[in-house]
Amino acid sequence: MNKIPSVNLTDFLSEDKNKKQKFINEIGNAYENIGFVALKGHFLDDELVTNLYAEIKKFFDLPTSVKEKYEIPGIGGQRGYVSFGKESAKGKKEGDLKEFWHFGQYVEASSKYANIYPENVTVQELENFNKVGEQTYKMLEKTAKYVLRSLALHLNLEETYFDKYIKNGNSILRPIHYPPIQSEPKGAERAAAHGDINLITLLMGAQGKGLQVQNHKGDWIDAVAQPDELMINVGDMLSRHSNNKLKSTIHRVTNPPKELWGTSRYSIPFFMHPVSDMKLDVLENCIDSENPKQFEDITAGEFLDERLRELGLKK
Repeated sequence: MNKIPSVNLTDFLSEDKNKKQKFINEIGNAYENIGFVALKGHFLDDELVTNLYAEIKKFFDLPTSVKEKYEIPGIGGQRGYVSFGKESAKGKKEGDLKEFWHFGQYVEASSKYANIYPENVTVQELENFNKVGEQTYKMLEKTAKYVLRSLALHLNLEETYFDKYIKNGNSILRPIHYPPIQSEPKGAERAAAHGDINLITLLMGAQGKGLQVQNHKGDWIDAVAQPDELMINVGDMLSRHSNNKLKSTIHRVTNPPKELWGTSRYSIPFFMHPVSDMKLDVLENCIDSENPKQFEDITAGEFLDERLRELGLKK
């Protein structure tokens, strides 16, 4: 594949069985061959998107001294602010040219995960920041639930197979700011080549050039969404669980040409994680004589911990 396929979630939500099956076939084929799709018909409305971008720009425009008071030690950057250059791609020593914020799961008080996950961090200076973040989180989580239902059917599982694992899952909404580049970066990129850790990632803000995806031939192709589209890709957890039937594709955010160094870039990925005790053991129906089991048994929590250490976010 040399371009990112586009699909429309309204086909899957339709009462028309043929449209629903068409969506399952299209997204399944895309994830087996390139690992990315552009998705229309999601649950984000234009007003919410506009409000979110306004709030995150206000936050990243705050003085560094204010932002840094929201950087919480000891939690591997899972909530609140992570300052510029702190995260690096697996195997790369240079920090990425970005700063970001993490909104986490909104757990019911009665859930066993209420005492396990770090609490969300409230920005005192911005009245609407946390409220708009929570609304966006919930709409992206809802969108992701239906995408995973379509993938369950593609994998010959029961449609709601993933529902129990993503309810109260350790998902993260990450508004990212790539600041203007001040001087020639020495080996650093806005986001170096990497695969995502989680089940699937829903990305807002891929409307301009910068995001690139590596296809199976090793070629880098631009992944540019239409204004009404989210980019959605497979993460390593889902790739493991499906014995690499669904591909977790390496991608990166390149530095802009020099004439655009003075501009900021904003993007907002939602990393859909399951609950930590989900077993990522390879599904039996993804193993056969031509596709032997490729991965050792591991839980989602163990896998996440391992990867956070590799990224330098956890010691």
